[in-house]
Amino acid sequence: MNASTSQGYTRGAQLPELLQQRILILDGAMGTMIQRYKLGEADFRGTQFTDHPKDLKGNNDLLPLTKPEVVREIHEQYLAAGADIIETNTFGSTSVAQEDYGLQDHAYEMNVAAARIAREACAKYSTPEKPRFAAGALGPTPRTASISPDVNDPGARNVDFDTLRAAYYEQAKGLLDGGVDLFLVETIFDTLNAKAAIFALDELMEDTGERLPVIVSGTVTDASGRILSGQTVTAFWHSVRHAKPLAIGLNCALGATLMRPYIEELAKAAGSTAISCYPNAGLPNPMSDTGFDETPEVTGSLMADFAKSGFLNIAGGCCGTTPAHIAAIAKNVSAYKPRPCGAKLFSGLVQQAA
Repeated sequence: MNASTSQGYTRGAQLPELLQQRILILDGAMGTMIQRYKLGEADFRGTQFTDHPKDLKGNNDLLPLTKPEVVREIHEQYLAAGADIIETNTFGSTSVAQEDYGLQDHAYEMNVAAARIAREACAKYSTPEKPRFAAGALGPTPRTASISPDVNDPGARNVDFDTLRAAYYEQAKGLLDGGVDLFLVETIFDTLNAKAAIFALDELMEDTGERLPVIVSGTVTDASGRILSGQTVTAFWHSVRHAKPLAIGLNCALGATLMRPYIEELAKAAGSTAISCYPNAGLPNPMSDTGFDETPEVTGSLMADFAKSGFLNIAGGCCGTTPAHIAAIAKNVSAYKPRPCGAKLFSGLVQQAA
């Protein structure tokens, strides 16, 4: 990725310029929308996995293979709501995560299929005035390289860096082959996991000659203002800034209200790098239709405050957000200019990529 600054992007080359023109809109929660379809075990199995020995219900990453029409419909709802960037349905599509379902050997094909669906949806909705972009989503995996899974053995680990790097490389290769425009390393609770993903992306781009923008997004898990592996937001930024990401941000976890001081801190720390933010729709609420507290109007107004305060370049939603939330965010932040970011660097990238 470091070479992006000298060679320019081979995909997503319009993004740096667009980030200077307006606040870009990211889509909302895929899982929240999938729940509305009330899919059963047979839906997740499709025709391909009828004899698989493990239960597959709840493995949303399998749906691009077994229920592609559902994933496509959700993407298109977010694009119709105004999203500039949609995420592939690949949050858990690594061999490490899919091992829980006995589907680790299908990780690559899951990513290819998901990327193709997202890219086709973007092509359908893109116009010269409003191009749309498919972001290849790389989630954190259910394992952590920095924290012991055994309270009695602080030195124990259930995954290592090389295993994560290989899994992320396979995932990213599938996303690249499927046609994504950029990569999004998201919901980072362990910076070492994120470093494995960044290393894998750098390696893949060196191997293929492709140069894609990368967004890196961490998650603050409690009121201490730290990610789970212990870093403050500022420390997290300094740990990943070598990747020269297109944007650095926060997502998930606390919701916008509690996230505000941390996104403000990140906006101050990250200098000329663009800032992304896509929080949950408030705190969990099992009595709500979405499982979270905030209505679209509330989330939209909170994100407008972030935009008005000069924190944002990319705004969207995480758990509990729907196309209605994204439409409200898009409407509310449109009145504000994006946070000033890297004009010299970005214009150089655009010129070299042209």
